[in-house]
Amino acid sequence: MRRENQSCVSKFLLLGLPIHPEQQGVFFALFLGMYLTTVLGNLHIILIIRLDPHLHTPMYFFLSHLALTDVSFSSVTVPKMLMDMQTQDQSISYAGCITQVYFFMFFACIDKLLLAVMAYDRYVAICHPLHYAIIMREELCLCLLSGSWLLSFVSAVTHTLLLDQLSFCADIIPHFFCDLAALLKLSCSNTSLNELVIFTLGSAVFIFPLSGILVSYGCIGFSILRVPSTKGICKALSTCGSHLSVVSLFYGTMMAVYFSSSSGQSHNKDIIASVMYTVVTPMLNPFIYSLRNRDMKLALGILFRNNNLFAK
Repeated sequence: MRRENQSCVSKFLLLGLPIHPEQQGVFFALFLGMYLTTVLGNLHIILIIRLDPHLHTPMYFFLSHLALTDVSFSSVTVPKMLMDMQTQDQSISYAGCITQVYFFMFFACIDKLLLAVMAYDRYVAICHPLHYAIIMREELCLCLLSGSWLLSFVSAVTHTLLLDQLSFCADIIPHFFCDLAALLKLSCSNTSLNELVIFTLGSAVFIFPLSGILVSYGCIGFSILRVPSTKGICKALSTCGSHLSVVSLFYGTMMAVYFSSSSGQSHNKDIIASVMYTVVTPMLNPFIYSLRNRDMKLALGILFRNNNLFAK
């Protein structure tokens, strides 16, 4: 981290959410409830997978790490936002802002890569069921997970180091967290290199995972259509339905943010779209996997029955 006197500002002011002061209490309670639901719901998913031996498979191994990533991703921005709403002190230090950018980029990238890895796992399970155990062995799962963390680390560090080289002439961020694009607009330095890296590296960590997901599900759809049967379609839906729902929700809200920013729409619409994928999506994921996944529902039922037995 560079010395503070090399930048024109020592801290930034976050404008926060576009809500009226008299509505602060209502929105504080709403977002606090959503954040607690996110944390408890995802930790519950991790606990169920950990306790039920039937869920010790590659699919649920990746799901547990996705749940952990969702908790971390939401925790990067929401606690600070809640604290700002409660204390009315919306300032954030220079170091704190740069750190928030790093972890936001880091966990967002892991989320994308894990969704792509899970799509590949579903492709192998449906298209090559007889070789599933051989292909998705423990070594490959650990390699895919480690690769996701490593690539995310490289991407986040690259953006953060380049951002740290800039000087800032303004200190008001029209957002509820330190957004990279918003920070670049406040800089009085040449940001062409930053924008080039965002375009190349940012596009790579967005397009490649999404392409992998689309190719995997394209192969799954082609495999089902080759031998159409009600049983095969039901199996594919039960296996992939939850993951497809999460992918649609995550990428849909992220693309909404991108298009609202690129089309020059108001900051308010950009902020609302950001709330969707930083607050709402991580909260909904546990419900999607719990309600749409047969194995998770069975594991939940067993866990609740065991708890009732212990209570007696």
